[in-house]
Amino acid sequence: MLLPLIFVYLCSSAFAARPSFPDYLSTNSLYDGNSQSIQCATKQFPPPERDRVPLYVINLDLPPSERWNQLIIDKKQNILDLLQNLKNFTGEFFHGKLFKLVDKYLPYMAKTLPQPYLSELNGIAKVAEISLGEITLYNIFYEVFTVCTSLISEAKDGKILHARNLDFGLFLGWDIQNHTWSTTEILRPLVVELDFQRKNRTVYKSINFAGYVGVLTGMKPQRFTITLDERFSLDGGFVGIIRWLMGDRSAKWAGFLMRDILDKKSTYQEALEILTHSKLLAPVYFILSGNSSGQGAIITRGRNDAEVWHLGSKSISQSSTWYLIETNYDHWETPPFYDNRRAPAIHCLDESGQENVSFSTLYNVLSTIPVLNKLTTYTSLMDVSSGRFETWLRYCPDPCIPW
Repeated sequence: MLLPLIFVYLCSSAFAARPSFPDYLSTNSLYDGNSQSIQCATKQFPPPERDRVPLYVINLDLPPSERWNQLIIDKKQNILDLLQNLKNFTGEFFHGKLFKLVDKYLPYMAKTLPQPYLSELNGIAKVAEISLGEITLYNIFYEVFTVCTSLISEAKDGKILHARNLDFGLFLGWDIQNHTWSTTEILRPLVVELDFQRKNRTVYKSINFAGYVGVLTGMKPQRFTITLDERFSLDGGFVGIIRWLMGDRSAKWAGFLMRDILDKKSTYQEALEILTHSKLLAPVYFILSGNSSGQGAIITRGRNDAEVWHLGSKSISQSSTWYLIETNYDHWETPPFYDNRRAPAIHCLDESGQENVSFSTLYNVLSTIPVLNKLTTYTSLMDVSSGRFETWLRYCPDPCIPW
């Protein structure tokens, strides 16, 4: 039962109460708070070129164990820095024993992961000169501590744009002196843009933390884009992981599922079907957009259940229908007062108007505090029709709220 103990600790600060599905007879206010106090960011795009995320090609024609070699060689020290940060952070709680348990027991879990991911993790562990258990923990880590804002917008001409902030590191080491989250600061140098190719042609693109082999932000050019936002649930995520450890392999890891879809599927409808109906280890939000007018959806997932909110349809969380916004709370519920990123995003999109949909507009929205916050590691902008895919490292100088 030592593996479940590890996951109890990792998941306890990332998951809250079990989600419920909507009762559309209930009512919720559009905003939590006074919209007049929201100061929408302007003139933030383009950001400095120094903040552009570096690009690496992942050659899918290579054996899985060799695909990540150059990236891991370049980012090895950054990966080791992050693992040391985790060791420091968890040392007091587990009296320095957590990573001994990880090294001993997580390789057994790694061997249950589907191919090609197991072979890729083995290759990464070898190049980085760390244990398979630690690189497995490193990959699971990203699926339980991700706090995000994703949005889809449709311009007047029907063009679909998809953008997201990825916030990471909540509760993982607040630095009182520098007013930063220590894990978030260590993560930024690990952010990379990946171009997955076969026969020297792009199959799909993603933004990853180096060493993570799933996908949290991805595009299949001219086809569809997907992002993942965490959905807090203690018994949902924990129960799914424990069932996996006990031998039930029927559910999917969300990051692996997204990469499988980007690799093997070619249409928005195919992606929508799989994201809606696949059994998952943990509740999440999938944010999906396509290449035609109206092709956008927020798929609110339990481990087995799903609720789909389509672009163009109304929700009690917002009045406009030309965009969709997801943070980390069900769209039919009011976000908590201490983490209402949804209201500023709605206010600033409404203020800009559908006639002004552009990379610049979306970047400004995602630069508005608290949508941009101390946890924000990167902002991605995706134009599926042209294949334009841009990601920028983000920093939130004071005055800025912690989350």
